[in-house]
Amino acid sequence: MRKPKVIRMVFALSLGCFLMVIFYFNSNLKPASEPDGERNSEQKSRRSPLQTLYDGDQVESAVQAIHQGRRELLEEACHSYTRKRRVLIPEDLKHVIVDDQHGLLYCYVPKVACTNWKRVFMVLTGAAGSLRDPLAIPANEAHIPGNLRTLSEYSTSQINQRLRSYLKFVFVREPFERLVSAYRNKFTRSYNTAFHKRYGTKIVRRHRLDPQPEALLKGNDVSFEEFLYYLVDPATQREEPFNEHWERVHSLCHPCLIHYDVVGKYETLEQDSHYVLQLAGVEDQVSFPTSSISSRTTGDMAAQFFRNISPFYQKKLYNLYRMDFLLFNYSIPAYLKFT
Repeated sequence: MRKPKVIRMVFALSLGCFLMVIFYFNSNLKPASEPDGERNSEQKSRRSPLQTLYDGDQVESAVQAIHQGRRELLEEACHSYTRKRRVLIPEDLKHVIVDDQHGLLYCYVPKVACTNWKRVFMVLTGAAGSLRDPLAIPANEAHIPGNLRTLSEYSTSQINQRLRSYLKFVFVREPFERLVSAYRNKFTRSYNTAFHKRYGTKIVRRHRLDPQPEALLKGNDVSFEEFLYYLVDPATQREEPFNEHWERVHSLCHPCLIHYDVVGKYETLEQDSHYVLQLAGVEDQVSFPTSSISSRTTGDMAAQFFRNISPFYQKKLYNLYRMDFLLFNYSIPAYLKFT
């Protein structure tokens, strides 16, 4: 009779220990789970840049009105001037940079402050490490492939989700000022030997009468007129796409296929950049760099470059860039002679 009693006592003791272990783990796990719940609710309550834009109570109403007007003008121009609609493919999204942490999509356009915007994205995404000042990032590092992710790298479902829920923005510029800026930077600077070799030698060979051997070899003395001949030559685009520095904005960023929430302009760069950072809620964390205006290509400077271009070639060039003028509400420059 003693044996069953001992067995019952051992069983009771084991059960008591087991219950104490369960109680111990429950009491230690419960407090740790509460902060997670608080963090999740905090993340859910934080508004995205897209919500901030369309709720409309976080930013100055005058600035909002300007950007709403730009969105509407772009939409009207797309309806008026584009006939065929097609589906976006990954190739269309190679210029759209992604910031998953802050819910931002930015389509970069060379010669429209894209180096500084890439620097800002490197700070925001952590690609710059501990650096918080965009100007502390060397310009060449901002353009290294792989430092920033583009939308083309995601799956179809991930692309669609980001296009629906992220703030999409692009910065544009008066087309001929951007073109002159590209020419000045790529063909008149001695350090751009890669461009001289790749494009300059081809331009000299095709569009210069009786070129000298040195010019054919180096391609470092291309005139603005020769550059324009190259752009309007139908053989140029049959051979290969335009280089991104003089490719049309509508071909880089597809504004009639992607509904951009903010269309920033180079002419109001500082105000528009602050607006985007304000919508993202990061204006206290990073500032958009203010660049020197001394070397900027202006309308007066562009007029000087077009001074010796014949009306025939002015018209051909305008027709080439016409969609950028129309979509982004830029007038035909007064210095052109074909109007």
